[in-house]
Amino acid sequence: MSAPSPPADGRWNLLGNALVLLVLAASAGGLLALHTDAWWLATPRPSHWWLAGAVALAYAAACAALLWPRRAAAAGAADGGEPPLLVAWASQTGFATALAERSAAALHEGGRQVLLLPLDQVDGTLLAATRRALFIASTTGEGDPPDHALRFLRGPMAGAPALAELEYALLALGDREYVDFCAFGRQLDEWLRHRGARPLFDRVEVDNADEAALRHWQYELGRIAGTGQLPDWAPPAYEPWRLVERELLNPGSQGGPVYDLRLLPATGPLPAWQPGDIAEIGPRNPPTRVGALLRQLELDGETVVAGERGEESLAALLARSQLPDAAGLHGLPAAALAARLRPLPHREYSIASIPEDGQLHLLVREMTEADGQPGLGSGWLCRHARRGDAIDLRLRANPGFHPPPPGKPLILVGNGTGLAGLRAHLHARVAAGARRNWLLFGERNADRDFFHREELRELQAQGWLQRLDLAFSRDDGDRAYVQDRLLAAGDAVRQWIAEGACVLVCGNASGMAPGVDTALASILGDELRDRLRIEGRYRRDVY
Repeated sequence: MSAPSPPADGRWNLLGNALVLLVLAASAGGLLALHTDAWWLATPRPSHWWLAGAVALAYAAACAALLWPRRAAAAGAADGGEPPLLVAWASQTGFATALAERSAAALHEGGRQVLLLPLDQVDGTLLAATRRALFIASTTGEGDPPDHALRFLRGPMAGAPALAELEYALLALGDREYVDFCAFGRQLDEWLRHRGARPLFDRVEVDNADEAALRHWQYELGRIAGTGQLPDWAPPAYEPWRLVERELLNPGSQGGPVYDLRLLPATGPLPAWQPGDIAEIGPRNPPTRVGALLRQLELDGETVVAGERGEESLAALLARSQLPDAAGLHGLPAAALAARLRPLPHREYSIASIPEDGQLHLLVREMTEADGQPGLGSGWLCRHARRGDAIDLRLRANPGFHPPPPGKPLILVGNGTGLAGLRAHLHARVAAGARRNWLLFGERNADRDFFHREELRELQAQGWLQRLDLAFSRDDGDRAYVQDRLLAAGDAVRQWIAEGACVLVCGNASGMAPGVDTALASILGDELRDRLRIEGRYRRDVY
């Protein structure tokens, strides 16, 4: 993260270092008095408002010294390089500010250069020079922006800056007890889209500091940072499930292997969820890596230690934790090592079934890291977990991708493992007796990557799928992507939309989703496409 350039005499460095040390000391003392329970971003007790204010001011001063670069750096003017990633916040009570600071720090730790600013200090020139930006925006009162954000509302948002080079993500904070939930965040999102900016992923809406929504935001932050393994700010409260079955769906594929995984709760009945909801999975390190670390440190994995779940073996705790570098840990007792461990971050997967199916299905592609090792979550689910093994799982509601009323026609668009979320919607439509369904699905090769081929063909034969359009990008003679099929069927798309159809898109955020969005704009026009989004008739679950 870039910082203000110091004067030549070095006095800025001395002053800055002294300020940072002073601020950190004051913050530590204040936080010790303020928090008697486990830390979370919460409102202080009334008796501590004065102390909370002092700590907040101290923390803001530290962030000003450490995080705020000069405006010239934002445009890359200093060295002609890529401009920093902008993190802009609009906050009324300080919650959005705190989230912006944590987001900026997480990106900085991932090696990204970051510019952190309140929204009122962002102008059209800065936005036009920025290539990537995160916005954390609160809504206050009856759908109003925070007071300080009015300058941005009446400045850049009242103008028409061209933002075709900007990619952005938006975290909207609100309270569902108000009619205009997240109104300012939604207004900002629509304005950015209309100015040509492209969302990195769909807007994340947070109701009253909902931990699940914030974990989803942090999950996406990991992708932007390029680390993919940011520690959770608030780890999910997992429930124990077990792996019932794992079936390889695409043997011989040019892409990574894709598995249909079936899970059941370890105890009790199958819980309820809706089509579009998410399974948060707690991954585990492979036994080989855990064993190698234990051998390096000459520790017994069966030693009982205290973890976040109570007493358990050191090996079990290591399996669920970020493995530390063995350097400098030799001779450390097992209990001391356990105290240093931090849990692995969760992974998110679209649920590919409905409760009426009797099992929770996931459609997971085994990913590979740059060093050739399997991905953290997919490696655990697809390679290391054995049938009958315990799986840490938490269901997360995803209201932005819940089903429309069954009386409306439905167009489903997706590629790859995005078929998971679409499959759940199809099963729900069959259960509701809704037959006006159209699926457009894309993958590499028809003979290897047509997931759930027999099931989809049967749904088509029985009239539950009125139309099925397929695109296989690696097949000779008819190479196409799903957005190509959508464009080719433009007349039918317009007819279905005129009849009240909703569009659900699930799959890859970097290629397919922008392509489908562009195709819909070409078919329907920007205004109608945007109106569908506002009305909830165009919904996406992309990753």
